[in-house]
Amino acid sequence: MNDRTDPADLPPCGLLRRLAICFYDALLLFGVLFVATFVAVAANDGEPIPPQHPGMTTFLFFVSFFYFGYFWTRWGQTLGMKAWKVRVIDRRGGPISWWQALLRFLVALASWGVVGLGFLWALVDRDRQTWHDRYSETRLVVDKRV
Repeated sequence: MNDRTDPADLPPCGLLRRLAICFYDALLLFGVLFVATFVAVAANDGEPIPPQHPGMTTFLFFVSFFYFGYFWTRWGQTLGMKAWKVRVIDRRGGPISWWQALLRFLVALASWGVVGLGFLWALVDRDRQTWHDRYSETRLVVDKRV
């Protein structure tokens, strides 16, 4: 597959498909965070670490970012996105950068933080993009080839 795709050739991802991807990826991320917590507790000589501990919260935040960032920058899709035949591309149709992945991740958290308004924005946006799509200059597109 080509690294660059003409974005005009691929339809934008709709809101329901996005939410299905979020659900799928949340299940996978839960498993990843479970393993990360197990590793952290093992590194703490088996002593439990309170969830509100700043070091633990920061560790799990970075694990979450690297789960998404790695898949987005490496293959353009997480496992949830692959299942729904969707990928993330930059505005020129190529793979996204780590900087774009970070912006996308942070603004997506903010989008959820305001009761999902950043996601619901896709219903009124002319290009069906969310806040994190717009801010990171990325797009979610349906790509039946993947």
